[in-house]
Amino acid sequence: MEEWLYLVIGVAVAAVLLLGGLLVGGSRRRSAPPVEHRDVLAPERPAPPADAPPGGPGTADPDLEGTDTEEPEVAAPAAPVLDRPEGTASRLVRLRQRLSRSQGALGRGLLAILSRDRLDEDSWEDIEDTLLTADIGVAPTQELVDALRTRLRVEGGAPDARTVLREELVTLVGPDMDRRLNVTGEDGRPGVVLVVGVNGAGKTTTVGKIARILVSQDRSVVLGAADTFRAAAVEQLGTWGERVGVPVVRGPEGSDPASVAFEAVKQGVDEGVDTVLVDTAGRLQNKAGLMDELGKVKRVIEKQAPVTEVLLVLDATTGQNGMVQARVFSEVVDVTGIVLTKLDGSAKGGIVVAVQRELGVPVKLVGLGEGPDDLAPFDAGAFVDALLG
Repeated sequence: MEEWLYLVIGVAVAAVLLLGGLLVGGSRRRSAPPVEHRDVLAPERPAPPADAPPGGPGTADPDLEGTDTEEPEVAAPAAPVLDRPEGTASRLVRLRQRLSRSQGALGRGLLAILSRDRLDEDSWEDIEDTLLTADIGVAPTQELVDALRTRLRVEGGAPDARTVLREELVTLVGPDMDRRLNVTGEDGRPGVVLVVGVNGAGKTTTVGKIARILVSQDRSVVLGAADTFRAAAVEQLGTWGERVGVPVVRGPEGSDPASVAFEAVKQGVDEGVDTVLVDTAGRLQNKAGLMDELGKVKRVIEKQAPVTEVLLVLDATTGQNGMVQARVFSEVVDVTGIVLTKLDGSAKGGIVVAVQRELGVPVKLVGLGEGPDDLAPFDAGAFVDALLG
């Protein structure tokens, strides 16, 4: 009897232990943390060394002295790009269509004069006045008039007036200028594009549209919201980042722009991205302040990677006032290309020639409106065809 009693007790104890183990195991499985699903469109940002200053370990960076100690925020994109941008060919078609509606009067006016039975001095003065009214500038106007007079006198009626005018206008615009965007770096570092210009010219929108084009070409991009004095600009760039699916580095409102630019390029280097686009402040209260600010931004950026492109964004409707802005910025930073925005409105097409002559750098992009695809590469032939209507 005792042996049976011990056997029953042993089985009971084993059953209790087994049941307890199952309950504990189930509890552990239920309390285990869920697996994290990381968004592959939001690359992780490596944490900087605890005591390392921004300029490198063990050294203080004079360009970053007095900047905010709060580390700039990196806003990861919320969703991937849902649509593909319009192709270059169709952008150029739209460029011609839109410009022909607003700029065709210039070409039609010139052709009407050149088609007269007799071109006397009054006719040539009318041509000069038409060109000057279009903001082409005095020197380019004189060059064009001289070229037209020579060709029409020498060639007579061989080519028609439209052919001669088109060829000379294309020459004036500069078909051989290098209009490629330098968005690729060397030695494994990203290309860095610095976008400058006065407030209201369309800098931030231009940055977003360029990012959209680059992403459509399967390039990785980081945006730097270094226009820290305008909260609206930072928010606008953040919206573009979400729209095209790229991270945006931003800082507190009023923080030092150079610090944000530095962090944006640093993340680009650390993550091995293709291109970093940096939006800058465009205050023109005084040239000295602008020079100090933009100069510092450029120096700080180049501690991480060379600046491969400096794009000056100009509002084409401002005419000669835009030329003043162009001169100021060209004295402050080494401008490598021009973006003309709002060229489809009341802008006068001659500003293309004038600003290229003033700065000696090409117009690389033109803005045609507020839509996400309303930015097109500048093409001399397409532009002149639009002028001629």
